[in-house]
Amino acid sequence: MRLFPIYTWTKGIRNFDHRRRKFSHQPWAQGVILLACVVVAMFLANLPFTKEIYRDILETKLSLYFKIPGGEAIMFPRGMTVESFINDILMTVFFFTVGLEIRREMKNGELSSLKKALMPVIAAFGGVVAPALIFVIINHGTPAASGWGIPTATDIAFAVGILSILGDKVPLSLKVFLTALAIADDLIAILVVALFYGGQINLALLGIAAALIFLIIIMGKLGEKRSWYYFIPAMVIWALFYYAGIHSTMSGVVMAFLIPMAPRYNEAYFRRKRIQYISRLNEYNDIESTSGEFPNGPQRHCLRRLSAISKGAIPMSHRLENAINPWVNFLIMPLFALANAGVEIPDLSYFNVFHIDPALGGVSMGIFLGLLVGKPLGISIASFLAVKFKAGEMPAGASWKTLVGVACLGGIGFTMSIFVDTLSFSDQSPEIMARLRDMGKVAVLMGSLCAGLLGSLLITIFDKVGKRP
Repeated sequence: MRLFPIYTWTKGIRNFDHRRRKFSHQPWAQGVILLACVVVAMFLANLPFTKEIYRDILETKLSLYFKIPGGEAIMFPRGMTVESFINDILMTVFFFTVGLEIRREMKNGELSSLKKALMPVIAAFGGVVAPALIFVIINHGTPAASGWGIPTATDIAFAVGILSILGDKVPLSLKVFLTALAIADDLIAILVVALFYGGQINLALLGIAAALIFLIIIMGKLGEKRSWYYFIPAMVIWALFYYAGIHSTMSGVVMAFLIPMAPRYNEAYFRRKRIQYISRLNEYNDIESTSGEFPNGPQRHCLRRLSAISKGAIPMSHRLENAINPWVNFLIMPLFALANAGVEIPDLSYFNVFHIDPALGGVSMGIFLGLLVGKPLGISIASFLAVKFKAGEMPAGASWKTLVGVACLGGIGFTMSIFVDTLSFSDQSPEIMARLRDMGKVAVLMGSLCAGLLGSLLITIFDKVGKRP
């Protein structure tokens, strides 16, 4: 009788673990968790009994202090807090996985050939230019003008998650199109951050970083494929970027393009060694084992070697992407949302996205219209021109109506838009910068929500109209 509660308890744990694994494999799971974190962050930042604790946690110092004998203490990294740890270190891992995904698609996926890549790349370019122009038109000559990059990004997790929920209402070719477009969009957003949202550049440190990158390229050309030989230089490059004035997250993208995509062991070597060690396993079972134990000592050695060879037969880039992605999707991105979506709303004017402040400009209007109008308009017009001038091909089985609906989903900015917002307006005073960033985050959330709802509604309507007899 005493065993029954224990059995029930362990069975419940197993069932919970099974449901957790099943949930984590759903394409919409990441979007649901991110949305929940946004809601939690907004509550934490605005409830009277939590907002002070929330800000204190984010502003907690995390830097290490090194005491030099006879000198002052050295702090590394300089001025690091919980919030900057998430934005400067954890987001480097996020950008590393983005870089790996872009590189994989450029080699074997939807960006691997000019014919495949041209249509989504042209569409992505249109989806960056149009919202940036809308923002600049609204905010030209105001303190908000430097935030033009905020509405230019597409959040692949939310966009693809909504497409998965819509199911067969969207042709598979359009799902592939939006995924490739979001990947190209990420690449453009990375370039925007690197070129326009860094600090004052320290050329000496940048030169040292470039020399180290060159050495890593040579190391890769010489055939080095062990991960530690790339991990340690990656940390050094991060520190050099951090102090050189280029945003440190860009080091993740750089390292992603330096990771070997070829396996350590080729197919012939793997097959030969596999046959060799499997035959030894059988021999050691007959010779060494008298008790029937499996695996015995020599067999354990064979299994370890088989494991190492199997691991070496998979390219490092694939191993890292598969290992890191769950951590990025279900830890780093939720932490980013918790740290950056918590905007304190002092008054309801923050939700009036069409209000233009005479002193600050129309940052909210520029972002909201950029995401809701500029992104779908730019993607649709660029796609039409690409097909018109035969620079790209219309996705198979897709109509222009459905493509416009999918283009609306491209207006879901969220992650990258909020990230660019956290880097924007640094040319203003701290008070104005903080207010512009908070208004920008609210506008990103509202614009992304409306873009997702509009895209889903249009796709559903067009699907019902198309099925009428």
